[in-house]
Amino acid sequence: QVQLVESGGGLVQAGGSLRLSCAPSGRTFSSYAMGWFRQAPGKEREFVAGWSDGATYYADSLKGRFTISRDNAKNTVYLQMNSLKPEDTAVYYCAAKQVYSDYVPTNENKYDYWGQGTQVTVSS
Repeated sequence: QVQLVESGGGLVQAGGSLRLSCAPSGRTFSSYAMGWFRQAPGKEREFVAGWSDGATYYADSLKGRFTISRDNAKNTVYLQMNSLKPEDTAVYYCAAKQVYSDYVPTNENKYDYWGQGTQVTVSS
């Protein structure tokens, strides 16, 4: 059973930064696309950013503020979030899908594995 473990969420003031981490347990995600999604209260889960074989893809509204990266030595994917706004408040989820290219799915239904989520709260 593949498990994804997220960490790094918390409470931050507007304008601040947070870095989320996602690490799989029991498997090296060498042939997987990794994605970050978020779900705010009362809203649907939305795509934030994705990484696959060195290619990255971002939600248009978040380009320039959020950066996804991967440390192969640590088998960990990161989401660096800068200039945070109150509207970034949400539960952030890490997801994985086995791929054999630089394809980055943006549809949550394409992903096979999910983490439990980590809360990010941005105060004004």
